Amino acid sequence: MSTISYFTEEGLQKLRDELKHLKVHERNYISKQISEARDKGDLSENAEYDAAKEAQGLLELKISKMEEVLSNARLIDESALDITKVLIHSIVKIKNVANGATMKYTLVAENEADLKAGKISVDSPIGKGLLGKKVGDLADIKVPSGVMKFEIVELSR
Repeated sequence: MSTISYFTEEGLQKLRDELKHLKVHERNYISKQISEARDKGDLSENAEYDAAKEAQGLLELKISKMEEVLSNARLIDESALDITKVLIHSIVKIKNVANGATMKYTLVAENEADLKAGKISVDSPIGKGLLGKKVGDLADIKVPSGVMKFEIVELSR
């Protein structure tokens, strides 16, 4: 059974671009590696050939998985989302009640998560704990080190 994944326009385009790169450039590169290894003689004892064939198999598996994700991708109409509570694609500023530290995150689908860019998955413990909360609400979020309390300080799109 396939899972539906929700994307922004930017995230969907990024996925399409990556898939195109794999199909055009990476397939070509591996094909050349296989050809060069084949030219070196006996294939039964050729480690380079075996490695290139294995890399080809892994690449085709990755392409197949990305095509499946794309076939089940849905574009989110952000204009239709409720801006009074935390939902996917909300930009939320939270304050750690224990130490007063503030953080700002954008909640995104798992495929678009990038902590360095401040994008966390709605399926992560923090993402799940924030969903549905409003400005001023407290969220008790279970993390591996215990339970953390966060206050929703600001919410935007």
